[in-house]
Amino acid sequence: MQYPEAGPDHQQLGPRRQRRLAMKYRRRRTVAAAAAILIIAVPVTVVSVMQSLSSNIASSPLRAGDGEAPEKITDELNVLILGSDTRALGTEDYGSGDGARSDAMILAHISDDSSRIDAVQIPRDTMMDMPACQDTGSGASAAQRTMINSALNQGPACSVSAAEELTGVRVDHFIEVNFDGFATIVDALDGISVDLDDALVDPKANLDLPAGEQTLDGTEALALARTRHAVGDGSDISRMDNQQMVMESIIDRAKSSEVLSRPDRLYGFLDAVTSSLRVDEDLDSVSSLGSLASTVSSVPESEITFAIMPWQAAPDNANRVVKSPSADTVFTAIASDQPIDHLVD
Repeated sequence: MQYPEAGPDHQQLGPRRQRRLAMKYRRRRTVAAAAAILIIAVPVTVVSVMQSLSSNIASSPLRAGDGEAPEKITDELNVLILGSDTRALGTEDYGSGDGARSDAMILAHISDDSSRIDAVQIPRDTMMDMPACQDTGSGASAAQRTMINSALNQGPACSVSAAEELTGVRVDHFIEVNFDGFATIVDALDGISVDLDDALVDPKANLDLPAGEQTLDGTEALALARTRHAVGDGSDISRMDNQQMVMESIIDRAKSSEVLSRPDRLYGFLDAVTSSLRVDEDLDSVSSLGSLASTVSSVPESEITFAIMPWQAAPDNANRVVKSPSADTVFTAIASDQPIDHLVD
């Protein structure tokens, strides 16, 4: 398969998708980053009285070994958000596979004064020179040239190391959600609403959805977010719009009165969220997540920018990508706590 040119081609998209893209870029919403920090959808005052949920949250080290991290220039906050494709779950609904890889990776930057969020989604098929990673409980890996998504097979600390090597940006926290957790969160919301331009069928993702407005359960929402073969040219880049659409629907549903005014549904949602996360050891409590939530939710939507990492086809494999020279400009701006909205489409 060949990857398309970077950026959406509005002329090849249906009217519903065109309207969604226009709104997304006009308002510069980082819906994927916001939804991945799922707990921000709940008022912090509610979270603070649910300390019992802290025991649900799993954690692991932020870094492996004594490797040198990039310099932290100011008091900005950088969060690496990971969607894990591990099949080591309580169900066989998502197929079989060895180990775990990051099905989605987003670097979310909260500015020093907490007035701005810049988030960059890194394609999972990005080729890079991966640094060696010491064992933090999931195995060690040698330095090698490979796709960035494979780093998670040795644990999130190795994904942090890979992201820092690729971007030059120091990571302060990570948040990981797996397949089963994602589906459970959607089910705890009693489903999410989407509006599809076309029917989408992908047997490999267990996806069979008609065109138009509909409510998806957790398994269907996950299949829509993951499908590669039902959209575009089957590349990782092609499915990113669907991922963002699903994330936006989760946020809209979680913030709705139908959830916030129903204690049973709200608690079920919070229980699903906290049970689905693996975070670094400094973020492994509801109060810590609530503090992050408070910061994120205080940022006006007009000051939130979401972008896909600038990329180009890998010179030795047209089915893979590498970061383009302009990606370094974007990551340098993030490391220097400078806005990126003028650097991306």
